[in-house]
Amino acid sequence: MGSRAPFLLCLLALAALCDSTQGATPTKYSVPFNRTNFPTGFIFGAGSAAYQSEGAAFTDGKGLNIWDVFTRKQQAKIADYSNADVAQNFYHRYKEDVHLVKKIGLDSFRFSISWSRLFPKGKVSGGVNPKAVTFYNNLINELISNGLTPFVTLLHFDTPQALDDEYGAFLSPKIVGDYVAYVNFCFKTFGDRVKHWVTMNEPNGWTMYAYSSGTFAPGRCSSYAGNCTAGNSATEPYIVAHHLLLAHAYAVKLYREKYKPHQKGEIGITIVTHWFIPKDQSSSSKKAASRSLDFLFGWFAHPITFGDYPLSMKAAVKERLPRFTEAQSKLLKGSIDFLSINYYTSNYAENAPSANGVNVTYLTDRATTLTTEKNGVSIGTATALSWLFIYPKGLRELLLYVKKNYNNPQVYITENGMADASNSSLPVNEAIKDSLRIRYHYGHLSYLSQAIKEGVKVKGYYVWSFQDDFEWDAGFTARFGLTYIDFKDNLKRHLKYSAYWFKMFLLK
Repeated sequence: MGSRAPFLLCLLALAALCDSTQGATPTKYSVPFNRTNFPTGFIFGAGSAAYQSEGAAFTDGKGLNIWDVFTRKQQAKIADYSNADVAQNFYHRYKEDVHLVKKIGLDSFRFSISWSRLFPKGKVSGGVNPKAVTFYNNLINELISNGLTPFVTLLHFDTPQALDDEYGAFLSPKIVGDYVAYVNFCFKTFGDRVKHWVTMNEPNGWTMYAYSSGTFAPGRCSSYAGNCTAGNSATEPYIVAHHLLLAHAYAVKLYREKYKPHQKGEIGITIVTHWFIPKDQSSSSKKAASRSLDFLFGWFAHPITFGDYPLSMKAAVKERLPRFTEAQSKLLKGSIDFLSINYYTSNYAENAPSANGVNVTYLTDRATTLTTEKNGVSIGTATALSWLFIYPKGLRELLLYVKKNYNNPQVYITENGMADASNSSLPVNEAIKDSLRIRYHYGHLSYLSQAIKEGVKVKGYYVWSFQDDFEWDAGFTARFGLTYIDFKDNLKRHLKYSAYWFKMFLLK
């Protein structure tokens, strides 16, 4: 179970760091700040994902997913050559973990369902795995019995390998029918208790890393773009994204027509994005920042709001960008009850020459150079990950941008967090002293509160992540969790100082 970090030390550690924060929050730390600064009914939670946490990769009839295969065939792309065969063994220890979620005082737990655990062959016609149904039923019931709201993602990067083998998964339009059949089973089986559904997590980020640079499963890219044996970085990211969007739209249509009237739930999609700041006041830098938002956030936000891709993408990608039919565009437009956003950091943006058809990738299409410093000064405090600098103000700016440009939707922040380096020589009682994480969340929650007061309709905030887990191409080298996992001592759980800080923050 979790170790007992003293609350007072948490506060002292926070206070000591606050004075040195570079513009971390719009309010002084001496002013009381807790959940009462947020609207009544606002949800605070923490998140996980099936492949990153469940383990039990070859247990109880689970089928292979693309990460099971990728971490073996292309293991050199994982920082520590690891895999999530065991992970935190959430599959067998979920009751213990749900108890910790409750102990912290959170309202909700976000998790994803493993498509290949439910349907080992990928297709519904191939048969359901009854042990998987039992597991997810038990997990949902355990959450509810502990007063916690299940927040469920239907696809979090882990497509069944069987479908990738058969027709290339999301490279083919065939995936839409198989995905809709899978989610139909989930709605029918779990929807009497699950009232918050996300069709897919970060389809924009996944597409970029899996099919442009090839660092995520299934690891496809052009030979000039990365160490891949197959793929086309100039075309495949846009094809995959197109099919992901159609799968989302048809899943929402199904839910709204068949289940929402009596189950009374809501459904959305999770998009990841940075906030982008012009590196200078030139017109070209301002356009670069705007274009960066279009190519990352707008790539999915624009079709689900307006039925088509952003104009800047259409102008840059031209004929390589698939087109929606009139019926598909109509289906996509307004295909969310809420928009969930994953935000971690921000970048400066400036114009870069376009690829002009030479060695084209998703990244060169964007024709933008992103940096984390200006005039020798970092955009924010550095963390263990080279891309993640602490810039809480970016969350407020992003949310105001969404309010202004995307019809002010209901929003959940479904991921926000930072990682410490995984230092195996550090004693556990030192590793759990994560003062920087406390500062990170304090700053972001402060700016989030301000955005809500400015009219952004944010309904919830989920920490990434509940536990230290397998972090995709970073493997186990980065620790995002509120809960420390001792991978050398039977996966023992220890609550970090940040978990106890949240416990105090959430007290009414």
